Amino acid sequence: MRYMFIVKSNQQAEPPPALIEAMHKMARREIEAGRMLDDGGLMPLAMGCQVSIEKGELKVLDGPFIEAKEMIGGYAIFDLPGPAEALASAREFMRLHTDFMPGWEGTCEVRAIAGSMTRGA
Repeated sequence: MRYMFIVKSNQQAEPPPALIEAMHKMARREIEAGRMLDDGGLMPLAMGCQVSIEKGELKVLDGPFIEAKEMIGGYAIFDLPGPAEALASAREFMRLHTDFMPGWEGTCEVRAIAGSMTRGA
């Protein structure tokens, strides 16, 4: 089953080099084991845009977004046996943040990807 991990925070802080190194080490291990399919950090909000529909019309808003209370900092896509393994992986990833970035607060949202159970892992 495939899962998307979405890391969000309302704190805009640059991760320290030790955290980046630990995340890369974990990612390499998961890629080599065939569990991580893709991952990436996202560029700052100022470099993005939003396309929305309001009253049936398309609206484009260039970043930065003043109303943004929470920022998505990155994502990863895993192929895992089930929800218990997804939770264990997310806990390990977030533990890296408490170990290497004390005081940082954020969330790793774990979402099963629709249809991934029928695709034959």
